Amino acid sequence: MFARLLPAGSYAGRSRALVLRSATAARRTWLAIVSGIFEPVFYLVAMGQGLGSLVGALPGPDGTAISYSAFIAPGLLAAAAMNGAVFDSTYNVFFKLKYNRFYDAVLATPLGPIDIALGEIAWALVRGGVYAVAFLAVMGGFGLLLSPWALLALPAALVVAFGFAAVGMAATTYMRSWQDFDLVTLAILPMFLFATTFYPLSVYPRWLQLVVEVLPLFHAVELMRGLTTGAVHLGMLGHLCYFLVMIVGGMVVASRRLDILLLR
Repeated sequence: MFARLLPAGSYAGRSRALVLRSATAARRTWLAIVSGIFEPVFYLVAMGQGLGSLVGALPGPDGTAISYSAFIAPGLLAAAAMNGAVFDSTYNVFFKLKYNRFYDAVLATPLGPIDIALGEIAWALVRGGVYAVAFLAVMGGFGLLLSPWALLALPAALVVAFGFAAVGMAATTYMRSWQDFDLVTLAILPMFLFATTFYPLSVYPRWLQLVVEVLPLFHAVELMRGLTTGAVHLGMLGHLCYFLVMIVGGMVVASRRLDILLLR
């Protein structure tokens, strides 16, 4: 049924070629990737050590008191996966689509629009995964992985990155100019600030809680926080399903839009 939603005759099964090409090109832009790795670390040190000394302990997902650093670290992990995936699937894809006409050249090969969508989403997933692995290592060094369940935080971060990458690429196909990327910042920044990254949901009034609970980053933070603190429950499957919907919806829209933009 999923295949019926995708444009027919647009898949050659060679999307890995685009991933390899992106990995080769990344050798020249390694500084941008490294800078993205350090950003959540700076937040962790500044907020966890600075503000954390004033805040003290906070209740974790199961009500057990945890340090402020242990509270915000899972949120920063989710944000790292989101940022790595979103910025690669938006800015980079837009440049290739609108300016250097890279995808027009790709279509001269056996690859089709679905291969392009899968290849670019996969590379954005790789970048988000690199950010997540690096930050998980930092969390381990600071002693902020409080449960063996934290081993599942990496695959969970990959699911989060996959969801944001798919939706990010789908949104990029509708953008007309660089000014439209102000909308990306308008979406990412409020999520980062309000989606319980730094504060519990209970600090907000009920109407704002309902808004926050709709945000994808909120589900990512809740998933990471539960795994890293050991507060695992069946309700976390709902957070995973949220991202599965994002993945399927984003891939379908991105593939169909690329088919329209490049072939029709």
